[in-house]
Amino acid sequence: MKDDLKEILLTEDEIQQICRQLGAEITKDYKGKDLVCIGILKGSAMFMSDLIKRIDTHLSIDFMDVSSYHGGTESTGEVKILKDLGSSIENKDVLIIEDILETGTTLKSITELLKSRRVNSLEIVTLLDKPNRRKADIEAKYVGRKIPDEFVVGYGLDYAEFYRNLPYVGTLKPEVYQNK
Repeated sequence: MKDDLKEILLTEDEIQQICRQLGAEITKDYKGKDLVCIGILKGSAMFMSDLIKRIDTHLSIDFMDVSSYHGGTESTGEVKILKDLGSSIENKDVLIIEDILETGTTLKSITELLKSRRVNSLEIVTLLDKPNRRKADIEAKYVGRKIPDEFVVGYGLDYAEFYRNLPYVGTLKPEVYQNK
C-alpha cells in the first residue's frame, strides 16, 4: 500500500500530537457540560478513538453513517443518512468528529439536521481541513491541520474502501485513482 502513496503528510506521531492538542482545547471548552461526541462513519473512527482518549471530561459517544461520495473521489452533493443516532441529543452539547472537511456540503446537511433536534450547542472538530475546496458556508471550530487540495488516504480516510488502515495520512498517487 505504501507504494501507492506520493508522500506522507502526517506521521503517526504528528497525528497523536494533534489529538493531544485538540483534546486539551475540547476539555477546557466542555468541562462540566453534557457533551455528546458524534463520529461520522466510517472515516472518523480512528481519529475519534484517539481524540476522545485525550478529552478529560464526561462525555458520551454516538455515530452517524452518512454518504455523499458513493465510491468516487468527489462528493456528489447528495447526502444519504445510512445510520442515524441511537439516542436523543436534545439539550446537549454536540461535537461532530470528522476526518476531513472539504466541500462542506455533507457537514452542512448534518449540522442543520442536528441543530433541528434542539441541541444546546453544536461544533465540529476535524483532523484535516481543505479550505480551498469549500462550497458550503461551514467551518470547524477545532482543526488539526489544513492541507493542500490533494487526494489523501490513511488513518480512516479511504479510496474505494481501501487504505483506511494506514497509521498515517498520505497523498495517493493520481495514477492509482485516475481512469478507474
